[in-house]
Formats: sequence, C-alpha cells, structure tokens
Amino acid sequence: MRSLPEGVAHYKSSPVFTEETVPAALQRSHTTAEGTWGRITILEGSLLYRITDERVPAEEILLTPEKFGVVEPRIEHEVSIVGPVRFQVDFHR
Repeated sequence: MRSLPEGVAHYKSSPVFTEETVPAALQRSHTTAEGTWGRITILEGSLLYRITDERVPAEEILLTPEKFGVVEPRIEHEVSIVGPVRFQVDFHR
C-alpha cells in the first residue's frame, strides 16, 4: 500500500461525500496540483480507486475503512461508486 511521503503536512479536507453527493469531477480522470498529495479515507462502505495516468502502471484498488488510498501529485486518477459509501479526502503538501 502506498503512503504519504515524510515531511508533508495536512492543510485541508474535503467534505464527507456519500454515493449521492460525490462530485462528478471525482468520477472522471483528474489530478491534484503540483506538490499536493491526497489521502482518501473511507468512513463506511467501499469505493473503487483507479490510477488512469498513462505515465505510470494502471492500478485499481478497492478502498475500505481498513484500506485508504494515496493520491500522488499530478497523477491522473478517478473513483467509482460501488455501493453505499462515506468518504473524505485529506490534502497534504
């Protein structure tokens, strides 16, 4: 499992999203800004996280409360709803 690098600090969090409130932009390929890392934390349920960037190996991970996702700066990714879910993204730089 990927982890956040040493030395990054939390600077903001998204709202808590559900299967009904997750923005459409998160469900299609997008990136974070240069130097911005994300940690996707599942509070309930599960979420499918895909790394879609052609510069790195494709990856698909089922995130659960026990398994968080790490978003690397400028790497294209997306999420897919697989059922009821509550999750939040914490941003670090």
